[in-house]
Amino acid sequence: MKMAIAICGLCALLAVTVRMSSAQSAEVSATALTDTDIQLLRSDLQADKNKVIADTMKFTDAESSAFWPVYRDYVRDQQKIGDERLEVIKDYAKNYDSMNDDKARDMVQRMINVEDETLNLREDYWPKFMKALGAKRAAKFYQIDNRITLMVNLQLASAIPLIP
Repeated sequence: MKMAIAICGLCALLAVTVRMSSAQSAEVSATALTDTDIQLLRSDLQADKNKVIADTMKFTDAESSAFWPVYRDYVRDQQKIGDERLEVIKDYAKNYDSMNDDKARDMVQRMINVEDETLNLREDYWPKFMKALGAKRAAKFYQIDNRITLMVNLQLASAIPLIP
């Protein structure tokens, strides 16, 4: 339950000042969050992710000692990619009402780059996690990480309106 709340918080974090019209022409908007708000939400979400990982993986002391330093580096690198993604979403919100072909092309390319960077990060860290945990346990961690990512992406997709 706490994870669902955290994911909803992340969704609120990323749904910045986007106006959209529903089939009934009702306008919906969200207040832009400050950088401090964003940092607090990210921190809370990361703490919840850490708990889900720890509770699901049930690390031995040796695994824990090997895993968490690698994971901290992974999270740091994920955060950099997340910053890029957030900038695209903010740009989308800013340009929502005036979207044209050039801006749409640019934003899609930037999101493709974010997705490529995310995949490259997972590929780069696979040998490190495998060394820390062994292949089977590292694969389990990747399943957990992927499920969390899918849940966050689903929340984002449901909160960000399609291009008009």
